[in-house]
Amino acid sequence: MHRCYLPQAPFASGMLEVEGDEARHALRVMRLRVGDLCEVFDGAGQAARAQLVATTGNSAMSLKVVEMLPPMPPMADITLALAIPKGSNMDLIVQKAVELGVSRIIPLVTERTIVRIKPAEAADKAEKWRRTAMEACKQCGVNQLPVVEAPQSYKNFLQRADLPALRVQCAIVPHARPLREVLEAGRAAALRSCVLLIGPEGDFTPAEYAEGEAAGFTPTGLGPIILRVETAVFMAISAAGYALN
Repeated sequence: MHRCYLPQAPFASGMLEVEGDEARHALRVMRLRVGDLCEVFDGAGQAARAQLVATTGNSAMSLKVVEMLPPMPPMADITLALAIPKGSNMDLIVQKAVELGVSRIIPLVTERTIVRIKPAEAADKAEKWRRTAMEACKQCGVNQLPVVEAPQSYKNFLQRADLPALRVQCAIVPHARPLREVLEAGRAAALRSCVLLIGPEGDFTPAEYAEGEAAGFTPTGLGPIILRVETAVFMAISAAGYALN
């Protein structure tokens, strides 16, 4: 069933008006017709099944709420903070991270980050990744739209006061603790939130590792094989979701 994203959807009113790209996609691409059913979610956790009752060309449509859908079970609050990878990998990572249940994505610029985003481009990049996150929510049935922040420096990130207590820095260092051990300790402490910090293709510098530990991040190994950035992201998120949910 086709899903539409409608921020701050007035479900209680019984009628929903969808305009712009969402309406054009539903009417032109998905070819919804009067009488068809679809799902509408507001990105804040609520969703409803609705019936298309009227259209205005291909740019707007009116929906009648048929029933509110039950809320999804609460999930662990997982923040993904990663150095921006090269190429189109960031789009893939955002998409799959949403499917795996992250609640926040924080793009970082570290010393060895290859991609350098100019300040004037940061807002546009973040908006592009937010659209990718929204499309992933539509496709996989997630009703809570993850927060995608604008790119920021590694140093500024480490100074934030809003990070959860369970702080995992995926690391290629001799003293790294096994990921399972760190996550099981978090589960034993009844923690339901964590932040996963993942570096660039060239890894964190020794100074960055030291700064991470000083900020409360535990160096954590993902096994004996050196993984590509996107593989490390998917493995870490999956393990954290399994351990904390």
